[in-house]
Amino acid sequence: MPALILENVEVIYDKVFLAIKGVSLEVGEGEMVALLGSNGAGKSTTLKSVSGLLGPERGLVTRGEIRFGDRSILSLGAPERVAGGLVHVLEGRRIFGHLTPDENLVAAYRGRSIARFNELRDQVYAYFPRLKERIKSKAGYLSGGEQQMLAIGRALMTEPKLIMLDEPSLGLSPLLVQEIFGIIQEINAREGLSVLLVEQNAAATLDIVSRAYLIEQGQVVMSGAADVLKSNPDVQDFYLGGAEHTDYRNVKHYRRRKRWLA
Repeated sequence: MPALILENVEVIYDKVFLAIKGVSLEVGEGEMVALLGSNGAGKSTTLKSVSGLLGPERGLVTRGEIRFGDRSILSLGAPERVAGGLVHVLEGRRIFGHLTPDENLVAAYRGRSIARFNELRDQVYAYFPRLKERIKSKAGYLSGGEQQMLAIGRALMTEPKLIMLDEPSLGLSPLLVQEIFGIIQEINAREGLSVLLVEQNAAATLDIVSRAYLIEQGQVVMSGAADVLKSNPDVQDFYLGGAEHTDYRNVKHYRRRKRWLA
């Protein structure tokens, strides 16, 4: 059974701007799926429509359906969606810089049992041993990679069934991206956790997911198995470093060509 289904979802900001236009996608239980696209394509808006975080930005789902597990979640607030097993790691990490890593984990824990908290915290430190080494440091003084690890670890404290990661590679070196993506794979394999990964870094992402969707100007223009997208000439030209062979006079026809090939 799919963990998450979006059917023809549209989002409008300020009752005027149509940000995503009929987006449909699904993530299976225990599956890793990517949502790829350039800056401003609608990736983050898609995630916020799922996590219930559109309101503070004056956004609204005006059409379509979002189902998590066996029920619609459009009527639920963000805290209720987290309680149901959905967690969203926002772009830019958004950790509490004035708190230690341990205090960040305490802030995210929703249960009442100290024993369960300790189990989850130990699990986070097992996946991210760097955080345990920096346990007494203020989170604001951690490196960018360590802050990203803390953001993911904090999300795991909510015991999610599906984790949505928005640009976890942003601002990180290739080696750190490789390390963090490897840990995400390990968590997915060991915990059976469903993952929806939003990225601009298509090359690294397509190596770890089973399927991917490509979004452009608010619409999904291509989807399929990761290896199929990697072999697509348009994806290679515009997302995998093959653009040096592109005739830029024809770039304006790119979206039409991609949709035709899809």
